[in-house]
Amino acid sequence: MPFQQGSARTRQRTVLLVGIVVLLAALVLAVVLASLLTHGKQEVSPKMLKWKDRGTTKNLQEVILGRCYNYVMARYPELGDKDCLKIWESLKHAFIYKNPCNITSEDYEPLMELASHPISCNKSLFWSKTSDLVHRYTKSNQNFLTLEDTLLGYMADRVSWCGDPSAPGINYESCPKRSECESNPSSVFWKTASKMFAEAACGVVQVMLNGSIEAGAFRNSSIFGSIEILNLNPDKVSAVHIWLMHDIGGPHSESCSGHSIQRLKTILEERNFKITCEDNYRPVQLLQCVHNPDHRDCRLCTST
Repeated sequence: MPFQQGSARTRQRTVLLVGIVVLLAALVLAVVLASLLTHGKQEVSPKMLKWKDRGTTKNLQEVILGRCYNYVMARYPELGDKDCLKIWESLKHAFIYKNPCNITSEDYEPLMELASHPISCNKSLFWSKTSDLVHRYTKSNQNFLTLEDTLLGYMADRVSWCGDPSAPGINYESCPKRSECESNPSSVFWKTASKMFAEAACGVVQVMLNGSIEAGAFRNSSIFGSIEILNLNPDKVSAVHIWLMHDIGGPHSESCSGHSIQRLKTILEERNFKITCEDNYRPVQLLQCVHNPDHRDCRLCTST
């Protein structure tokens, strides 16, 4: 009898152990399946989204590295100590494998620290709705720098990038516009870089605005209106010079006495800046006339 009782107990323990092992195996299998299903959703769902803006620039790494090396080796060799590989890696890590609608300024902080460089006083030139003209001017006059003429802006100008939670972590098909989500990689980058550019300005700063825009030359919602003027330091900036340019042959929708310019002046005066405004700043107008030498506006320009 004792032997039979012992055998029964052994069988019971064995059955119990087998049951526990089977239960543990089932739990492990359930966890693995849940993980695979969740991972599968992450892999598939982002690729189903079709954003409205162009996707990441092809060969982005080569473009960024090429521009970086050109800037620090050829254009400004005094910046030759900049590590372009680290700069690229910091940009990549700011967005790769990330939700393209959930980017923060903190994501770009390492990049800003690596790529920033001093800007001499009296050289900072801001702009709104004058992109082509202002950059033609800075190419012909090295005394001024826009954000796009700094290393950060030079690398990023006219290129696009955004991440994707699924492999390969970069979306080459499409990226979100600001209207789709404000915290997209491009918008956050330019806002962060613009803030840093404004904070670094000193001495006299210039801003080139478009007086041919019917809605007004100054807009509070622009990057200049919502970020840059709010981050100018009155202790470092002595004056703001406004250059209000009109298209050659285009409408003169607003002058320096116009409503939006008066609104801009009020904002600047409240922050204790000295302000001047000039309609059709002559050096820039002469540059416009290079492309329109026979236009009546240019004949008047050259006769004065």
